[in-house]
Amino acid sequence: MSIRIGIMGYGNLGRGIECALAQNQDMELKAVFTRRDPSSVKILTEGVPVYSAEKAEEMAGDIDVMILCGGSATDLPVQTPKYAKLFNVVDSFDTHAKIPEHFAAVDAAAKEGGKVGMISVGWDPGMFSLNRLYANAILSEGCDYTFWGKGVSQGHSDAIRRIEGVKDARQYTIPVESALEAVRRGDNPELTVRQKHTRECFVVAEEGADRARIEREIVTMPNYFADYDTTVHFISEEEMERDHSGIPHGGVVIRSGRTGWNREHKHVIEYSLRLDSNPEFTASVLAAYARAAYRMNQEGQTGCRTVFDVAPAYLSAMSPEEMRSHLL
Repeated sequence: MSIRIGIMGYGNLGRGIECALAQNQDMELKAVFTRRDPSSVKILTEGVPVYSAEKAEEMAGDIDVMILCGGSATDLPVQTPKYAKLFNVVDSFDTHAKIPEHFAAVDAAAKEGGKVGMISVGWDPGMFSLNRLYANAILSEGCDYTFWGKGVSQGHSDAIRRIEGVKDARQYTIPVESALEAVRRGDNPELTVRQKHTRECFVVAEEGADRARIEREIVTMPNYFADYDTTVHFISEEEMERDHSGIPHGGVVIRSGRTGWNREHKHVIEYSLRLDSNPEFTASVLAAYARAAYRMNQEGQTGCRTVFDVAPAYLSAMSPEEMRSHLL
């Protein structure tokens, strides 16, 4: 039987989920839910209904996993606990500083509903988190470094678009090249967040909007921009469409450490991603963890989980025999 998937929210990430499901034979898209007028939302999969978000609660028995595609700033802190009482859920909550409190809220809700709530799934947090953990366990004496970009951050762009007077926005995260080179050499530098990355924002302001206020709200935004050197450019809609319509991203996780009785041998572990489409790759990770959430709940597990709690075998559509034959 196919795992029945619901998609809550049909923006870039929701469309990416739909594409990912088409590549996973053991899953089927059951319904799409939107806060917009459902008749205005045209999806790619024929025969699958689009409903108002309010109808989701009526379909608790028809959907095995609900994948939540809202933003981390205001949507997911409300949506994930709400729907975790009704469905197994997966989200991509990416405000790192607030993950512990988000976990606690989802854990309580999922246990109440007898479901599994999988949070902070994607590539960071997500795949990068796993690689930090693996490298830390292997090189117990060393230093961790994560560099993002150059690429468009969906979460940061969404946070800018929530500012009054902003019509559209893209935010690029850019590694500081000298810092990256020092880490790859194994120098183990001590770096502040400001020394590791810069942030560049391209903003389409609404007509008559106070641009000085918008810029001030961006550069002082806690958890997103306040700790970084941030540049804001105001551009036209035409420039945004021409120059910033893609959503590439990527980055590297590096651990530099030493082994040996006298710590004489230096090692560098590096995991890197180069992504043509940030939302489509993120969606592919979410789909794999939707499979895991369903399987874990079928075994009787309930409560909140992160990528740290999921054995790799839960993610794959392969049988254990196939994994041992082809991947081990």
